[in-house]
Amino acid sequence: MRLFLALTLLAVSSLTQAAIKTEEIPYQSADGTKLIGYYAYDDAIKGKRPGVVVVHEWWGLNDYAKRRARDLAALGYSALAIDMYGEGKNTEHPKDAMAFMQAATQDAAASSKRFEAGLNLLKKQPQTDVNKIAAIGYCFGGGVVLNAARQGEPLAGVVSFHGALATKTPATPGSVKAKILVEHGALDSMVTADNVTAFKSEMDNAGADYKFVSLKGAKHGFTNPDADRLSHGEHGGPDIGYNKAADEISWADMKAFLQKIFS
Repeated sequence: MRLFLALTLLAVSSLTQAAIKTEEIPYQSADGTKLIGYYAYDDAIKGKRPGVVVVHEWWGLNDYAKRRARDLAALGYSALAIDMYGEGKNTEHPKDAMAFMQAATQDAAASSKRFEAGLNLLKKQPQTDVNKIAAIGYCFGGGVVLNAARQGEPLAGVVSFHGALATKTPATPGSVKAKILVEHGALDSMVTADNVTAFKSEMDNAGADYKFVSLKGAKHGFTNPDADRLSHGEHGGPDIGYNKAADEISWADMKAFLQKIFS
């Protein structure tokens, strides 16, 4: 009986100690911008594991982006939600979000440096297998990870959820090293049919290994449960909306994609 109780207490203690650990980590990009990363990992897993960078929506490094880092940690990854705006700032005001995004993207080189800084921070974490790194992004962040792939960033893969597809610097033949998964809402009014056609043509011409998934009935922002609220906010919101089915399908697609590229 005593042995049984001891084993039970040990098991309970182990379960109590094993948890998703999170940490906010200050860092800086090469352009001097002060940034804040949100790091998550499962401390029940021993040793190194693949790393995944998470790039936020145009709202900034908010709770949603951080939640996705925790979700990835629960899947067994070393996950870092990076900061593309500086000092972790975020908003729920569309005009502010647009201003933040425009400021972050007006200098393509600076934007690339911020992504690179986040990538390097993830690689520095002791839980990260530096030979197995991917990146996922939402909305604005989807465009960021696709641009990283276009520029030949040596990632195993990138996943864009309702991301921006247009670019001023298209991929060239052989430039794309990462495998690409795009999860796109078929009713996304913020990404035009011409954008979709141009993206597919660009990837085909570049010889990229990519998959494009169009999710029926899904608007822009379909993965974020706050999208419905934000679309009807006091400030007037963009044409976005949450779609539970599309959210679950796209997340399942991502899980299969990551398992494949890291196998």
